[in-house]
Amino acid sequence: MIHAHPTIASWKRLLRRLLDDRSGATLTEFAFVGPVLIVMIMGIFDMAHTQYTSALINGALQKAGRDMTLENAASRISVTDARVRTQVLNVAPNGAVVEFERLSHFDFSDIGEAEEVIEPAATANQRCDPGETFIDANGNGAWDSDRGADGIGGARDAVLYTAIVTYPRLFPMYELIGLSENVTLRASTVLRNQPFDEQNRSTTTEDC
Repeated sequence: MIHAHPTIASWKRLLRRLLDDRSGATLTEFAFVGPVLIVMIMGIFDMAHTQYTSALINGALQKAGRDMTLENAASRISVTDARVRTQVLNVAPNGAVVEFERLSHFDFSDIGEAEEVIEPAATANQRCDPGETFIDANGNGAWDSDRGADGIGGARDAVLYTAIVTYPRLFPMYELIGLSENVTLRASTVLRNQPFDEQNRSTTTEDC
């Protein structure tokens, strides 16, 4: 039996049919576009969830701040923290961790300010360098970049109440666009303690 070999013309016809064939083109195009689209959708959902959680934390802290201005605030700390934690964990993914910080200050203007350093004007840099002294506003014996003292303080003190929420991202897309594995959100509120009575302004001077 003699087998006929394909001629050059038949090869050209076959190549032309292959070039003109559009079947499967959509699948090929989706293979290029699909991963980018999926990453974008997951990123949008991730950012939306982060914004929603952040808004919820801020709302919960505002309510907690109003509760903490009561005279019996010291006895309500654990209850207030538990209420904020519960609201956050209702929307945060499994594994979320909620921590709290309270820093009391003599006045609102002290919030975020470093402890005052007594230093020569010629070398003033507001850092506590060896040989200099500082006013220990929070009484912990060390210079701090925030002069607030841990806790809710006493009468008339201004308190910075902060919640820090850390949780794993909802979607496994963070590595593709250089994001960290976990989301960390901070929300703060400021309040003034009651009763509006005499404050304790005692401070000491310490060596750097």
